[in-house]
Amino acid sequence: MVSFLPSSMLFCCTMNEIRSPMAEGLMKRYHGTRVFVDSAGIHLGKLDHMMVDVMAEMGIDMSNHKPKTFENLTDASFDTVISLSPHAQHKAVDLTRYMHCDVNFWNTFDPSLVEGSRATKLDAYRQVRDQLRQKILDRFPFPDDPRF
Repeated sequence: MVSFLPSSMLFCCTMNEIRSPMAEGLMKRYHGTRVFVDSAGIHLGKLDHMMVDVMAEMGIDMSNHKPKTFENLTDASFDTVISLSPHAQHKAVDLTRYMHCDVNFWNTFDPSLVEGSRATKLDAYRQVRDQLRQKILDRFPFPDDPRF
């Protein structure tokens, strides 16, 4: 589905450690000069080094990401909010109850739940990264994207 490009958007998940920072980094990579992008979590997490590693594989530096909660956002007014976990969806709906805002739910697997070797875990992180990348490009394609 082709959609307008919002002027500001927020990605949110449970801890702002993996999924929402990945989406923030990807959106900034593809549309960061045209859109203000931020991310937040319900609870304050910590920097996830596997997230940093898989994003670096794409040339996106997330090493300076500082996890934050909704309460720590510098701006709470967004055109689009995309929640990546059920818990975050409830918070997003509450946050936007009295503002005109497009709220979307992209239920996204939490790769930190995967057990096994580092290689197995990294594969799970890559899958989530690649799924988010595809969703972002499907929803917010480049203006000259030949697919549309």
